[in-house]
Amino acid sequence: MIRLKSPQESLRKKARKGFHGYPVATIAFYGPDNTRASKVVLGIFPREGEEAAVLERFFQEEDDIRRDPAIGNQMLELIRKHRVQSVVITEGIIGCPHEEGIDYPEGKSRPQCPYWAGRNRFTGERIH
Repeated sequence: MIRLKSPQESLRKKARKGFHGYPVATIAFYGPDNTRASKVVLGIFPREGEEAAVLERFFQEEDDIRRDPAIGNQMLELIRKHRVQSVVITEGIIGCPHEEGIDYPEGKSRPQCPYWAGRNRFTGERIH
């Protein structure tokens, strides 16, 4: 029996291949804490030093977005459509899904995501 790869497996496989030129897709996960991702942001950069030509945000309030095949397939389709050569995916969840200055005041912590208050979003360690 042939087992089909999930969209997430396909995305991780593309990322493991390393840098093969531009366009580059970046995929970053965000969540209320370090265990469940509720948001993923896909950016596609056509050339070095340029702004993202595509910046898509996907949300999943019920489950972990990393296991949502529909969203994974949408991201794969965008990657195919824009002929992406390289994919970079964050390890783990890198912060609160809310955007500073949009969802809450700049310089403040989001009250709905107390886990991230006073933490380094890349390491998860407390900032003193």
